[in-house]
Amino acid sequence: MSTVYAAAPLSIKSWAEEDRPREKLLLKGRAALSDAELIGILIGSGTPSLSAVDVAKLILKAVDHDLNALARLTVKELQKHKGIGEAKAISIVAALELGRRRKEAAPAVKTRITCSTDIYDYIRPHLLDLPHEEFWIILLNRANTIMKKIQISSGGVAGTVADPKLIFKHALENLASAIILVHNHPSGQLKPSAADISLTKKLQEAGKVLDLPILDHLIFTDSSYYSFADEDLL
Repeated sequence: MSTVYAAAPLSIKSWAEEDRPREKLLLKGRAALSDAELIGILIGSGTPSLSAVDVAKLILKAVDHDLNALARLTVKELQKHKGIGEAKAISIVAALELGRRRKEAAPAVKTRITCSTDIYDYIRPHLLDLPHEEFWIILLNRANTIMKKIQISSGGVAGTVADPKLIFKHALENLASAIILVHNHPSGQLKPSAADISLTKKLQEAGKVLDLPILDHLIFTDSSYYSFADEDLL
């Protein structure tokens, strides 16, 4: 009589690359992964006889595949599962706690720019009372909603350097649809300098080529502002 031997579970490294959790996430996106595969990534490694995903499946089975029940388990309770030491248990608890906090956190209110005053009010907390010049850009999407603000440079009382290559690099990397330029005048002088006008024109022309329009350039002071767009200089 022949003897039948049970096949040992395959380790993740022996799977086809597209089936490994980490590779699968990179190739197909996070939504393509099962709960067990996501937990398997957190665990990182299994046991000599079980892959990390196999261990994750056993953990999920113990809580009837209820992630809320899993989130209530303590580090000590998770350690009762084969292949789960303290470090792996902590990783699972930490990940589920982040998920809980995300659900509690209110969605960030996104600011939409409709006029120069909106720009001034938005950037004011970052430039108010500064004794030196700073140059910032505000990146917008197609709906003129702020995607990101980025400080480009910080200089002295008399001026700061704004590198056009760096400005457009940030805009392209963030897939922005438009750019707003902002810099402050600690002196309180609202009138743009010749250098301000020259830089604005240079960036405006480059923006046309890259399909990244410069919507405005705001000169900020603590009490007021100067808008290139309002003054028809753009």
